Amino acid sequence: MKNETATESLTAIHTQVIAAREGREPRVIARLFTGWAVFGERQFVRGYALLLPDPVVPDLNSLGARERIAFLSDMSRLGDALLKVTGAARINYAIFGNQAPALHAHVIPRYPDEPEALRSEQPWAYDWAAAPAFERAACQELADGVLRELTRLGVTKPMRFTPGANLEG
Repeated sequence: MKNETATESLTAIHTQVIAAREGREPRVIARLFTGWAVFGERQFVRGYALLLPDPVVPDLNSLGARERIAFLSDMSRLGDALLKVTGAARINYAIFGNQAPALHAHVIPRYPDEPEALRSEQPWAYDWAAAPAFERAACQELADGVLRELTRLGVTKPMRFTPGANLEG
């Protein structure tokens, strides 16, 4: 991937990638070839995850052709793993980039038992502020299952730290 430039301002995505590299991000599921699979800060549906590129780039079009294909492949493999482990009915994918110049992909399991009014709506129809905050202990079994499936699919890289191991106080 193209290197991050010093002129980029640090976005929330940059901060999360730095924390993942340093073992300070408890939401990490796995290190993939193109970045970090992490759970969302709010679990409005069980297993909501993101793929954060490493290094961070402004948008999908900033990647070369091979890097773009690899990122999208990692994104879909994360979806494959979530689909298998969660028993979801389908996976929604979203890449926006409207608020900050930092590529990231939302990978969202969708379930047949979601509230009927939201079942066929886009994920942003949920009240994210009311959604449960991520808690590692509550998601550990799911994280372990997704990591095993991603490893079986052959898309993981070794991690230097257990997710959140270097979390400060």
